[in-house]
Order: sequence, then C-alpha cells, then structure tokens
Amino acid sequence: MGGVRKLAVSFVVPGPCGVAIRDRLKNLTPQDERVLRAVGEHQGALASGDLKARCADGLEHGADTWAARKRELTTRSSSRIAGAITKATHDQWALARRCQAAHIQKLAAGINTLRHRLSLPLGEKGTKRAAGGYRSKSEWFRKSRRLAMLEDRHATVVAEWQAGRMRVVRGGRRLLNTRHHLTQAQLTEEQWRQRWEAERWFIGADGESGKRFGNETIRVTPDGEVSIRLPAPLAHLANAQHGRYTLTSTVAFAHRGAEWADRITANRAVAYRIHLDTQRGRWYLTASWQRPVVKTIPLETARARGMIGVDTNADHFAAYRLDRHGNPIGDPRRFGFDLSGSAGHRDAQIRHALIRLINWAVRAGVAAIGIEDLDFTTEKIREKHGRRKRFRQLISGIPTGKLKARLVSMAAEQGLSIVA
Repeated sequence: MGGVRKLAVSFVVPGPCGVAIRDRLKNLTPQDERVLRAVGEHQGALASGDLKARCADGLEHGADTWAARKRELTTRSSSRIAGAITKATHDQWALARRCQAAHIQKLAAGINTLRHRLSLPLGEKGTKRAAGGYRSKSEWFRKSRRLAMLEDRHATVVAEWQAGRMRVVRGGRRLLNTRHHLTQAQLTEEQWRQRWEAERWFIGADGESGKRFGNETIRVTPDGEVSIRLPAPLAHLANAQHGRYTLTSTVAFAHRGAEWADRITANRAVAYRIHLDTQRGRWYLTASWQRPVVKTIPLETARARGMIGVDTNADHFAAYRLDRHGNPIGDPRRFGFDLSGSAGHRDAQIRHALIRLINWAVRAGVAAIGIEDLDFTTEKIREKHGRRKRFRQLISGIPTGKLKARLVSMAAEQGLSIVA
C-alpha cells in the first residue's frame, strides 16, 4: 500500500474579490493620442526607475524606503500617481518572487527524479507512479551530466532567492526575447519597437473612495467623459481646469455598466488603466474595483444540497451529479473543448465549456461544483517523461491556473461554490 496516492482534504474555494471591465476609446483625435503617448512615456520612465530601485533594495525593503521612493516620484508627477506607481512596482516584484519560488520547485522536482532514475539498475522497468532506470550507459551518462547542470542551476536560484535578488523585465521577458527572433515572429524592428514601448507605458490610477466619481487622477463621468490629471511636467498640455486633459472619446461599459455607474455615482473607488493595442491600433480603458468576498458555504452544506463532480481531461470535462455520499446520480455529461490553435482560441474554448457546465449545474439545482485541485509540476518535467514528448506537451497544454480562476469567478455569479 506504500504506492497508493494520498488525497488532500477537500475545501471550499474562496470566491473572487474583484471585477474588471473594458471599453474601447473610439474616435480619438491626433492631439488626444499625442497626450496619451506623452503621459505613458513619462510615467513609464518613472515606473521603470522605481522598479529598478525596488529590486536594488531586495529584502532590505521597508516602509521607510517605500516612503522615500514615493516622495521622489511625487516631485516628478503627483502624490496619487506616485502611489499608483509604487503599488504596481511592489505587485510586480512580488509576482517575480512567486515565480522564482515556482522555478525552484520545478528544478527540485527534476533533480529528485534524476537522482531516483540514476540510482536504479540499467533497464529496470518503471511503474505508473515512478519512472524506471535508463536504457543504456550512454543515456545514464548524459543524464548524470544533466543532473549536475540542474543542481548548479538550483543552487544559483536558491542563492538569489535567499539574497532577495529579482530579475524583472517591464514589458515582459518574452517580448524582450522576441527582438532576437523578428523573422519567426513576423515583425519588423519598428513594429517590435512600437509594441515594446507601449507595453512599458504606465497610464493608470488607483481608485479613492470619497473623491469625485471614485478617482481623482483618471476620472470618468456617468456620461462616459474621460479626463486625466496630467503630471506636473506635462501640465502645459491641459485643455481643462486644474491641469486636466479631457479626451474627445467617451466610454460606455456594456458589461456590468449598471454596477459601475452605481459605484461612481456614490463616489466609491474605481481604478482605471489606459493601454494601446499596437496590433489593432486601438486604445482601451479598463475599470476595476474590489468586491466583498463571496461568503462560502460549509463543505457539509454543499454536500447535503448536492454537487457536480468534474474530472478535467485533455479535451473535455467529464461531469457527474453526486448525492450527499458522493455517489453518481443519472447519466454522465461531457463538455468538450479544443486546446489547439492560438491562445485566444484556447481561452474561448475553456470559457464556453465552463459556461455549459455551470448552466447544467444551475438547472440541476446543486449548490457546488467539485473539481480536482490539479498540479502538474512533477509531470511537466522532462526528467520523468523524457521520451514521451507528446504526453508532456499534452500535460503542459492543460491551463490549470486559468481554469481555476475562470471557474471560481463564473460560478460565483450563479451562486455556486467550488470544492477542490
């Protein structure tokens, strides 16, 4: 019984705590675009400098260094913009920290697998839970060299983790590396440069409860009029009072527009972000705000009121309605999706499958959806399934993180809880 997998204790997943909606800024004049680009470039440069300072602080960061950075940024912009930039910097640094921890975990999993396989006799067969020995002395030697390489990498990353050394790229490391592969990306140097600069701009502001329409820096009225409080060096570009610039374009949020209007009418905090999609040549405004955490029901209550059990596969969700004891009721249901093609296509396929699943759960009258808390960290490494490249690609293609986030947020809108 030593090889039997142990199941973790089930738990009810907390619901979503925020909302984001988006609308396009249409019919902008050339002057509007010039002002937006100037603001983005100016504040993007400030954000880059602040991120550099935060990375230099490492683990020595504290309230005093944060306040010092914010004071320095305030003289070159405003207090509110400085607060938004420093908050975005800390979020980005924290994300890089979490990614570094995940990288250490993946390296450790590869090292453990290699050590196990190298310790086995040549040609020994594996099991469903553990890989066997290597086929030849040549393969054993190559894998021993790879083990030494991974151990060296692991030691380097652990040392950086302990020292608090982060390597963060504003604009994204993937886009940065694309600069060296323009032919494969079907981009010219000018097109790449435009995308790179746009990704490094910063045109955003956090909301403030009690301020007019919930945001003093980027203000959107109930009629959809958008105005921006310009930073001090760009105050000469203002076309309205108090150093503000009003865009000719208006917005009208089709999704959650009533909820957004209720918030700004009551002067409750709403954060805004403006960004340029260089591929389409379109400007967008994103509004976001926090919501009270959805109150989750106890696990026993969810079981008593009935659940839908879901098994995630490479191309479909297999679902069964369960009674309070976990026994299946009725016939199983299958909700297929296709994970080939572009990222947008894959995302749409997952979304459509989840919509069908949730609609069926609502019609069935259950209180929760039960799904396995998947983690393929050890399955994705090449050390365990080195020769089975197609299988590794299949496992890596299942969007477990995006699936969890989407399922939780979409189910909460229908009053359903998620049991993992």
